[in-house]
Amino acid sequence: MVNMAVDFAGIKMKNPVTTASGTFGFGFEYAPVVDPTELGAVVVKGTTLKPRQGNPGVRLVETSGGMLNSIGLQNPGVDYFIDQILPTLKDKGVTVIVNISGSTTDEYAELAEKLSQTKAVSGLEINISCPNVKEGGIAFGTDPEQSYKVVSAVVKHSQIPVITKLSPNVTDIREIALSAKEAGTDGLSLINTVTGMAIDINSCDPKLGNKIGGLSGPAVKPIAVKAIWDVAQAVDLPIMGMGGIVHWSDAVEMMLAGATVVAVGTGNFINPKATLEVIEGIEKYCQDKGVASVSELIGLSWRRDK
Repeated sequence: MVNMAVDFAGIKMKNPVTTASGTFGFGFEYAPVVDPTELGAVVVKGTTLKPRQGNPGVRLVETSGGMLNSIGLQNPGVDYFIDQILPTLKDKGVTVIVNISGSTTDEYAELAEKLSQTKAVSGLEINISCPNVKEGGIAFGTDPEQSYKVVSAVVKHSQIPVITKLSPNVTDIREIALSAKEAGTDGLSLINTVTGMAIDINSCDPKLGNKIGGLSGPAVKPIAVKAIWDVAQAVDLPIMGMGGIVHWSDAVEMMLAGATVVAVGTGNFINPKATLEVIEGIEKYCQDKGVASVSELIGLSWRRDK
């Protein structure tokens, strides 16, 4: 038997597989095909202080090897989440990580305080790098100083582990990772989507209503693996790896690069049972390799060279 349990930034998980925010709803939407309690955790849809309608359509565009999205953080707001959604997740015994977004540092801080006081949320993922939200969003995640301010504010107001989500749309992702560590983050998640665009050659107009969006899916996996490899060796913090996982081997690759846990995103749209198949695949891989604990895979690729 393989020990599949991991400790990610102080969050106890039965296995190293979770979901990328915005691709799995609030967890129960997939319940007919995936029992969310079978996952290590569920990172729920991005949550803001007030309800958001999101961006105008078209919001999703299929591309070669992936998908462009420009949802714009549509969600019912943190109070509705706490009152109407969180109790159901708590009753089912789901390990919940909430992705939070704000337009100001104060909004992030207030979200952290509200959610950590519920005692039903295991961790906070700070979205400082949403590429398709005009205010806040991308500015926080591409500037080390702004990243430090946001992360430190969340850490100060949080009673639970804080994970900072990093953008690949920067010159050197390690600079942002180091800034987040200095600010007190407990862990990192990477990568967020890559900024992209698609144009209809018949109408000559951008295909997305917001014009630009975030590219995800298999096309970005090599970018994610390289980012995880770099950050894992530069910053001594646990990493949630994501970006293009559709098969269990993709997840193993990210763990070998340095991820402690992995998150399935666009892969859920391709195959609603992807998370479960990734768990099974990782376990079988460990069995075949004679690996007693899944944690032995973390960073193995670069640790072998040292």
